[in-house]
Amino acid sequence: MSRRIAIVGAGQSGALLALALRRDGYDVTLATDRTAAEIRTGPVLSSQCMFSSALAVESDLGLDHWSGEIPTIERMAITVSEGAIDRGTGDDTGTGDSANCIDPANSTTSFVGHLDSPAASVDQRLKCARWIDDFVALDGRIRLGEVGTVDLQELTATHDLTIVASGKGALSEVFEIDRSRTIYDAPQRISTMAYVTGMSSDPSAELTMTSVAGVGECLTMPALSTSGTCQIILIEAVPGGPLDPRGAPDAPGLDSPGQRLEYIRAALTGHFPDIARRAGDIALTDMNATLHGAVVPRVRHPVATLCNGRHVLGMADVVVLNDPVTGQGSNNAVHSAHVYHQAITSHGDRPFDSAWMRRTFEKYWRGWGQWSVSWTNSMLAGIPDHVETVFAEATQWPTVADAVVRGFDDPRTVSDWWFAPAQAQRLLDTARREAKSVHNRRELRRALGHYATGVTVITARSPDGRKIGLTANSFTSVSLDPPLVSFCPARNAPSLVDLSAAGRFAVNILAADQHDLSRQFATPAEDKFAGVEHTEGIDGTPLLDRVVAQFQCRTVQRVDAGDHVIFLGEVEEFSAPGGEPLVFHSGSYRLVATHPDHA
Repeated sequence: MSRRIAIVGAGQSGALLALALRRDGYDVTLATDRTAAEIRTGPVLSSQCMFSSALAVESDLGLDHWSGEIPTIERMAITVSEGAIDRGTGDDTGTGDSANCIDPANSTTSFVGHLDSPAASVDQRLKCARWIDDFVALDGRIRLGEVGTVDLQELTATHDLTIVASGKGALSEVFEIDRSRTIYDAPQRISTMAYVTGMSSDPSAELTMTSVAGVGECLTMPALSTSGTCQIILIEAVPGGPLDPRGAPDAPGLDSPGQRLEYIRAALTGHFPDIARRAGDIALTDMNATLHGAVVPRVRHPVATLCNGRHVLGMADVVVLNDPVTGQGSNNAVHSAHVYHQAITSHGDRPFDSAWMRRTFEKYWRGWGQWSVSWTNSMLAGIPDHVETVFAEATQWPTVADAVVRGFDDPRTVSDWWFAPAQAQRLLDTARREAKSVHNRRELRRALGHYATGVTVITARSPDGRKIGLTANSFTSVSLDPPLVSFCPARNAPSLVDLSAAGRFAVNILAADQHDLSRQFATPAEDKFAGVEHTEGIDGTPLLDRVVAQFQCRTVQRVDAGDHVIFLGEVEEFSAPGGEPLVFHSGSYRLVATHPDHA
């Protein structure tokens, strides 16, 4: 008998997870307050710029139904200005009509970066409605209507697992705020968005982000909507700033689509003139093509206990709610659904108890959530001074520009230099060296990435007792007699000195479902072992749990090799419980499959 799972909410995460589980044979109930037809013809839900890592998840699940129809996004233009004034009226309300509104005394930095793989935006009205239709076609069960706490208790009584994926609605209140991971108690931006036609493309990049200090941000991108291709304009207004629609006592409300479009026009004219010049003839794609509101960025505890004593698990925006300024919401929804899907399908017949729920959420948090939250919160607070220096250098060095825009796909990749000036300087120094190289290092790295590898975490303990860990796919078997292995950390790795002093190390070969550990140990952090299950080996060397193989080694030699150091270790103890390993190929995590010629 298949296990019964209830999912409340049929948005990006809920509909995706419900459909994926139904395809796997689970008995799934999808609770939604609207039918697929009502979603398709209703108001827009998001700007949903999906970057390549999230698109890959949808593709792997066979849910990318719009391939070939979607405008592709390969480049991102970022403009940062110290300030702007409205020259049309002499005030700062953002309602003037002059295009010449950037104060020439204020500095402006602009650059274009290339994404590693294309991004795309499909109107969630199209996407979620199609996924619901597919779910119903597979005999998935729809529960139509609002779900309150009493309804939630009824679902937990009849299902083995209940997941709440209803977004930022009232049901999220059953999950307590996690104060250790939440820094804001009020909205940091007021968002107004429109899907429009009649807007010309930016010749330099498909996706644009313009930030004006004290004013807010404007993002634009091409998209596929219910009526065809269009452009999306998102205004992110700083509360209390010149674009705050609540600012003046006589300010018009933004209750109607027409009022929202006029507000966007005025905002572009007053503070984003380059975009205004592209948007002279814009019109809404349909009368449901606008969105207006504000959210409080919050992280909530993932498990709630209901009055009947049963537990429910929160997912996506319910428990990790980001401001839209970095475009992480829809991407996080996909990644959280993906992690939950893997956790459910690998759990077998064991109970979905509260401990399993917390482990599942923490797996998502380690792999994705923590990075998008910290980066988005920092962006809301203002771009740090050393990051402004990086942006200025990005105008000269394409590799730096690419590194910046890469963060929108994977915020973990910017977390070191965004928060640490020394790492930012290292990024710039590396870019200058690469510019002098006879090879295009981006292309060389891409070519080398075609060699598939396993993924390991190298662990050690420093002489003063601190635990050390870093991700490495450079692990190699060197010799059987004597038993030697090697790995190659970068010469600028923060842990290199401690690794050298440790005198021994362990190689932990990760299992297929441990990609979150790969990401966690690949990123500088005060405590990389936080929340990671592990034991101790020889001389207290940390050993990760549930890996497919493990080697405890004594360092016998170190060899300088260009910008890396080769560590040779003699194996003293090893174990190999086995299982499916994690594979890394062409910049992405992969799974092992038996070749059909040798099945």
